[in-house]
Amino acid sequence: MGWNSVQSLRQSLLLEGIPDNQDFYFVHSYKFVPKEQKAILAVTEYGEQFCSIVQKDNIFGVQFHPEKSSIMGQRLISNFCAIL
Repeated sequence: MGWNSVQSLRQSLLLEGIPDNQDFYFVHSYKFVPKEQKAILAVTEYGEQFCSIVQKDNIFGVQFHPEKSSIMGQRLISNFCAIL
């Protein structure tokens, strides 16, 4: 549990206005491993590098809790709503 940096690998409307290497709040002790590497939008380093955001077409997933991630978490949620 705690704050960790999220490093984007490519551009996305989901990350609009969010600086690279921004900290977000993580609460899980597991990691998601996507079948397609190209679906990885961002990664985080915590002992090892793992996928922290995925995007495939109009499907998005985050490993952290945006609602607990202060102003940048609110921005991510707002971006998500604007994409819909």
